[in-house]
Amino acid sequence: MAKLRKFSAYQNLERPYTRISKFSKKNYVRGGFPALKITKFEMGDTKRSFDTLLKLSVCRDMNIRHNALESARMTSNRLLEKDVGKAYHLKVKVYPFHVLRENPLASGAGADRMSTGMKMAFGKPVGAAARVRDGQTIIEIRLNKEHLAIGKEALQKASKKLPCSCKISVQ
Repeated sequence: MAKLRKFSAYQNLERPYTRISKFSKKNYVRGGFPALKITKFEMGDTKRSFDTLLKLSVCRDMNIRHNALESARMTSNRLLEKDVGKAYHLKVKVYPFHVLRENPLASGAGADRMSTGMKMAFGKPVGAAARVRDGQTIIEIRLNKEHLAIGKEALQKASKKLPCSCKISVQ
């Protein structure tokens, strides 16, 4: 399996390239949408009401890859499930719509027969990313007041998995 490219290659929010052709049949994005790593967007008890809301918000505009979001979700969910039981509701608020593409260039012996260089270099889908803005909430946790410290710790651990600085707010 190929290694993931460094995050700095996809970090900035820039307008994604859209294929525009003079032939209308070729005005499409080829390659499809890659499989997401995020399995669930809501965990815990979704029907019960809680008195405290914790939010994890980003501090700048950027892309966040789906594997980073899944890692943050798993870390915080594991801690909450272990210490609180089912007395919480965790929700991932962003969806990775943006398709990340890569034009794989071969090097070494026989590379001239496999690669076409930059001719028709649209790229194959390698992943997906959520495009987030400054101050946008990524993850929110609803729980009762007595578990507030555990909820803050869960969001603190989740922020370590994300490629940006985050802030936690309590409501």
